[in-house]
Amino acid sequence: MNSVLLIDTLGWILILAGSVFLVTGAIGLIRFPDFWSRLHALSVLDSAGVLLLLAGMCIQGGWSLVTVKLVIIGLFLLITGPTATHALANAALVSGLRPLSGTGGRNPGTEDSTAGKPGVDR
Repeated sequence: MNSVLLIDTLGWILILAGSVFLVTGAIGLIRFPDFWSRLHALSVLDSAGVLLLLAGMCIQGGWSLVTVKLVIIGLFLLITGPTATHALANAALVSGLRPLSGTGGRNPGTEDSTAGKPGVDR
């Protein structure tokens, strides 16, 4: 196998894997029930997806100034992404939004919205 083909293939695999992570995070934003689970899913998948995308682009770019810039962008996102997620979670907690705990995704004391619906497992 040609080394250029191997490098291109590895770069595209990383880019596609990063894209899958980002699309999965976007689906999690829509599907998860509350703020806290959405925040967790987006923060983890966003960091992983962006880093995989940048790694794939670095491999595609070869050793050049573009690669140095991509590494700097990756380091910046690696620092600011979790920091922003922590700040957002802290602001939500201080404002009174509490995570659901031990209720299987339901708020205690509220009526069960799935009661009597067909196809809902208990």
